[in-house]
Amino acid sequence: MAVATAHEYIVRTKGLVKEYTMGGQALRALKGVTLDIRRGEYISLMGPSGSGKSTLFNMIGGLDKPSEGSVFIDEVDMAQLDASELAYLRCRRIGYIFQTFNLIPVMTALENVTLPMIFAGIPSDEAAEKGIMLLKTVGLGDRLHHKPSELSGGQQQRVAIARSFANDPVIILADEPTGNLDLKTGQEIIELLRLMNKERGVTIISATHDLKMVDVSDRIVWIRDGAIERIEERADIQLRVGEMEGPEA
Repeated sequence: MAVATAHEYIVRTKGLVKEYTMGGQALRALKGVTLDIRRGEYISLMGPSGSGKSTLFNMIGGLDKPSEGSVFIDEVDMAQLDASELAYLRCRRIGYIFQTFNLIPVMTALENVTLPMIFAGIPSDEAAEKGIMLLKTVGLGDRLHHKPSELSGGQQQRVAIARSFANDPVIILADEPTGNLDLKTGQEIIELLRLMNKERGVTIISATHDLKMVDVSDRIVWIRDGAIERIEERADIQLRVGEMEGPEA
């Protein structure tokens, strides 16, 4: 087996600890998490509520700072970045997808998608052209000028996915992306994320309860009580399921 070199990893966490103080007592949400994620992987962080997966997700995305330990994105230590450098990293290198979509209600689908590009200094004409292309890619070419209230939940999440790709990120962080969707729509969103992962080579890291994510994930990282319980390859899970189901008659 070939040994992975450092540049093959897009995310590396080392000894991540996160402590909160509640009622005068220290609560450890993360207990020394070390995890390497390869460039282009589709990773699902799974675990029960309160396990620490969302906290780890926020550490990787630069949305929160660890109490101890380090997060490296493309070998850059996020703790060494000042506020403007961190803002640049979040704008240009990381795309975010949220369970509640987080679309701006007064803006159209196209305006929501182009907003990150405007913040990044891309000319409005160029941003609009790219936004139209992204919305067409996620199947919403006929919904460019609809506001979120005029779209279904699945359509809103497709807008959010298009927006997350606006600035050609190397990482997409998806926080419970199917949590507010019905089963059929959730499956469509999962398949769309996997397609974007394959076609664009972007690394996708999803914090999720949705076991359907297992079907598209390269690896599943199981989190429990603030620590990594185990890491499984999709092929190993499929093999185990096949063994449990037994050979076909």
